[in-house]
Parts: sequence; C-alpha cells; structure tokens
Amino acid sequence: MFLPFFEGLRRHGVPVSVREYLAFLEAMQAGLVTYDVDGFYYLARTVMVKDERHIDRFDRAFSEAFAGLQALSAEQVLEAVDLPPEWLEKLAEKLLTPEEKAEIAALGGFDKLMETLRQRLAEQKGRHQGGSKWVGTAGTSPFGAYGYNPEGVRIGQDGSRHQRAVKVWDKREFRDFDDRVELGTRNIKVALKRLRKWARDGAQEELDLPGTIRSTAEQGYLDVKTRPERRNAVKVLLLLDVGGSMDAHVQAVEELFSAARAEFKHLEAYYFHNCLYEGLWRDNKRRWNAQIPTLEVLRTYGADYKCVIVGDASMSPYEILHPGGANEHWNPEAGQVWLTRAREAWPAHVWLNPLPERMWQYTQSVQIIGQLFEGRMFPLTLDGITRAMKVLG
Repeated sequence: MFLPFFEGLRRHGVPVSVREYLAFLEAMQAGLVTYDVDGFYYLARTVMVKDERHIDRFDRAFSEAFAGLQALSAEQVLEAVDLPPEWLEKLAEKLLTPEEKAEIAALGGFDKLMETLRQRLAEQKGRHQGGSKWVGTAGTSPFGAYGYNPEGVRIGQDGSRHQRAVKVWDKREFRDFDDRVELGTRNIKVALKRLRKWARDGAQEELDLPGTIRSTAEQGYLDVKTRPERRNAVKVLLLLDVGGSMDAHVQAVEELFSAARAEFKHLEAYYFHNCLYEGLWRDNKRRWNAQIPTLEVLRTYGADYKCVIVGDASMSPYEILHPGGANEHWNPEAGQVWLTRAREAWPAHVWLNPLPERMWQYTQSVQIIGQLFEGRMFPLTLDGITRAMKVLG
C-alpha cells in the first residue's frame, strides 16, 4: 500500500533506495508507529531522507501521497474514516481546545460527529455545493470545505479559515527546507559546515573522554583528562557588495554574514560597491573617509585564505572593462584588473550571487564576471553554497 508513496518520493527528487523503502516497511510491520500521524511522518522521514536538503521534497511527496479525503470517492472516504476510536480520541485531544470539547459534548459528542459523517458519506452520491447537510463546499454542514460550522470536519480544503474544524484531514505544517530556495541563517550554517579544517587550540576546555578512559584503566583510579577544544581553522576573507541593486538582497547577505561569523573563527570582511577597485572599507558609514587600499588587503591576507565574494554582479559592463567606468569615482584601472589580482592572490576563491541562476544569462555584466571567475560563480542557495564550499575545500 505504500508503493505509491515510494514512487512519489522518487518523482519529487528524493534519492530513496529500495533498501531504505524495505527498511521502512519493516519498521511499519514491527509496529514502531501505531495510530500516530506525526510519528508516522517522522519515521518515514528518518528512514528515507539522508540529506537535509531533501526534506522539503519529502514533505511535498508525503502531502501528495497522504493528501486527505478530497481526492477520494465517497466509498473510499467512508473506508478511510473507519479508524480505531483510540486514534480519533488522541487526535481530538491534540486538536481541540477545552472550549471546543465542551461545545462538541453539548451537541452530542465527538462519537456522534464521526458517526454522522459516516452516514452522510454512505448516503451521498456526488459532489454538493452549499447547503447545511451534505459533505460539500460553501455551506454550513459540519462536513466539507470553505463553509462554516462551529464543530465541523474539514474535507478538501487547503488551510484553515475559521479555525473551527474538529478534525483537519488535510493539514500539513512542515517547513520548507530545500536546496533550491534562498536560505535562512540556520540553513547557511549547514552548508558552511562543509568547509572545515579542524585544529585544537586555546586552553584545556574540553573533556577528553577517550584519554580519560585510557588513563583511568592504566592508573586504576578516575583520572580525568582535558584537551583544547576543536575549532574550525579555515581562514575566510569575505568581500561584500553593498548599495544599489544589492539593496534588494540585504536580508540574504546579512544571513550569510551572520552564519559565517558563527561558523569561522578566522573571518575577515570588507565591503565594496559593484566591482573591486583600488579601495575597500569595513564600515559603510565611513566608506569615503576610511577606505583601505585594496593592495594592502592583498598583501595582508595570504594565499591560505579562502576568498568569498558576494554580489549580484549587476552593473554597467564599463565598470568592469574600462578605466573610469566606476559609477561613483574615477578608477585609474579597470575593475577586471582588480578582480584578476584578487583571484591570483587567493587561489581558493568563489563568487556567490543572490540573483536566481536562471536570470544570469540576461545580464551582460554577470556573464562577464562569470567568465572571469571561470565557472566559480554560484547562486546564494543551499545547493549553491554547498557547491562553492566543495570548490573552496
């Protein structure tokens, strides 16, 4: 009975194997989850999802496979709602407030509500619009969608409207989490963790459990050992485009910056506008009177730094190709000269672009910088950052 679910996972791009599907069936046969919708969801996800990037795809396949009653015939619906009373009672305890339980008790109770639903489904032969009795839409019947009843069973409706349904058959409230969508700080941290080079430094801060066990066995008494905490020793230089067209991407860049700060102990950040030129700055409020020569930055940070440039690369081609092409000042050397120097100074380099990758072909400057970086431009998505970290690593 779960084969359509397995096929749906494959169709939605979840790389689930036959072995994992068989393990899921074994778990169900062993009774690990019984009459628990949430437990069933998490069991299936735990067994069949190996990468957090595929959680959203799994959710969509799960929602499609167990979409509720709106796609079923009356006979199938009748069969579907013939559930053990214990399950229905547990769901009612989860979904109902004390006030709603009191209302249902006054009108005949939950059992009466479910019994009436079964009777209506058995009697009804087709779709019904409006009214107060049959299962349908836009009416006042306790059963259906897009209507109103103080103690209804919602069938075939996407989302709640009055928050009055006793049993929400089609509810799905699991968050999106996909490598094809833009990121939040937590998701970015997940991607940045792929760029790691562990080293132990600092004071004795961490319990050395293997060392403690070994020393205790040798000494014959408890001998606690500690060691310096492991830290990510990767050095990152972050160059961030600000202003102009980047104003639309402030939130995404802030989230990336925040995640990078938390993930990398050795992180240096500078700002620029549109393209690299002869000056960078650390404080945007002092961008004109506190610039740092780009040559100084090139000499300060060695080739062991990983350089990550973040910008939408959207500008006039003259800003990249010609001296004097910058839109805010006269630049003695073309922007491409400085970009080339940066690439040579930091061999491990990438460009992260917050514009959707499908849009790059329509902007000439994006194509020019993409060619300068020889394919090392990636979109600011979980998948894009993951690919960028592999290149940097």
